[in-house]
Amino acid sequence: MANVVLEFKAFADDSEVQSRSVLIIGQQANLQQVSWSQLKGKLQPLVSKEIWQAALSALNPNPTDSCPLHLNHAAVAALPSRVSRHNSPSSAHFVSRLVRSCLPGGNNRCILMVCERSDVFASSCAIARAFPNFSRRSTSSRRTEKKHVTVEFVIIGQDSSPLDAAELECLSNAADGVRLAARIVDTPCNEMNTDHFLDEIKAVGTELGITPVIIRGEELKQRGFGGIYGVGKAAEHPPALAVLSHTPDGATQTIAWVGKGIVYDTGGLSIKGKTTMPGMKRDCGGAAAILGAFRATVKQGFKDNLHAVFCLAENAIGPAATRPDDIHTLYSGKTVEINNTDAEGRLVLADGVAYASKDLAADIILDMATLTGAQGISTGKYHAAVITNSEQWEVACVRAGRSSGDLTHPLVYCPELHFSEFTSAMADMKNSVADRENAQSSCAGLFIASHLGFDWPGVWVHVDIASPVHAGERATGFGVALLMALFGQASDDSMLKQVSPLGAATNMSEVQMERDCKRRRLV
Repeated sequence: MANVVLEFKAFADDSEVQSRSVLIIGQQANLQQVSWSQLKGKLQPLVSKEIWQAALSALNPNPTDSCPLHLNHAAVAALPSRVSRHNSPSSAHFVSRLVRSCLPGGNNRCILMVCERSDVFASSCAIARAFPNFSRRSTSSRRTEKKHVTVEFVIIGQDSSPLDAAELECLSNAADGVRLAARIVDTPCNEMNTDHFLDEIKAVGTELGITPVIIRGEELKQRGFGGIYGVGKAAEHPPALAVLSHTPDGATQTIAWVGKGIVYDTGGLSIKGKTTMPGMKRDCGGAAAILGAFRATVKQGFKDNLHAVFCLAENAIGPAATRPDDIHTLYSGKTVEINNTDAEGRLVLADGVAYASKDLAADIILDMATLTGAQGISTGKYHAAVITNSEQWEVACVRAGRSSGDLTHPLVYCPELHFSEFTSAMADMKNSVADRENAQSSCAGLFIASHLGFDWPGVWVHVDIASPVHAGERATGFGVALLMALFGQASDDSMLKQVSPLGAATNMSEVQMERDCKRRRLV
């Protein structure tokens, strides 16, 4: 899959099945609405109308099903007929699975996705997840020929017009963002240390005409970034705070995305065990998702100020490593007594959100991270955990998850009950909870929020993607589609506006109204 070129087209050239194998995917009811005239160019002469209709009749999705149409050249696959309210109507996770398992082989293939227009964006991102870019298999490195997969959509429903060029460009940029994020997460630390991650940021900046701001190494210490510096100071490659800033004319608000970029997490001196440390190359998943989403979002014409803040470090072990009992002063000015060096993500993010508030004057701050193992216990493998100081944005995150396929579910927001878990006799707070059975994932998010202040008048959203960032041993690129959908109303792109749940809620006037409300009461 690593050498696959993914291309989105309104119509691919009709060709015989032998020259371009094809997979047709959709809900059974939608597949039955497709006319034979729309398919025959892809299937004839080896697949007749009668074979196609017989295959449709044989499908019995529970939750999915598939049927070969001709040897290993053509197949049809059915998605679940219905999903629960906490799933995406697009059945995005099942789309990815069916593409992986049912797409016929060959160097030139076609995926024909049959769905409603509202499911196009989520379906395209789901297809992208099935084609990871990273591989170090020796056979893959020797193979120079690229494989091509063309993705087409047959739109069912009231608005069944073909996708236009602008919509196809949006799908292509989103897919590239998903695959970029997944590649970074899949790459091991010997090839994706903080130096390499900065190279990835610089490459995106060059493509977009943006010069990143980079604060690194001893400069972090000098400027007061005690969280990022304290976590990464023992590593061979220095820690860094990097910022990509998109500041278009006419912007009415400032948004900051802050990503946890721990390129490898040994746990520090509170070291992980031999079974829990493998896979910790994935601890940069939040920063990777923000980089992929930033690239795609800016290319789609984002109208407001957008800053991508990357908190990069390797949580390594050495003579300079942070010790339990050490006390660090973070960028917020607050002091933190370290009682668990394996609770490092919240330290770097605390610096990141404080920088977004103090230096970037952000109205809306969203941080994304593979923060807690408890997230998978709280909301599972498929739903990221969301905690926010805004009920409106909590609802918006859930809706954006359903429309994008990157599912989310709320955590408890109750600092007056939970923040006492971080009580310290020596400092403003500890970095790890006293009681691990008391809403761990919520508490971890509250630690980050405390460095803004619980009375901070802006919108703060924390998204914990620890489990959804991977499926088995492969990264998913989770988070890219969610960010693009959640902030779609601030884009010029019609497709992103369609999947965005916020509507006019991203207007400055409503953000200001929420700020005024917060000044009067704690929400």
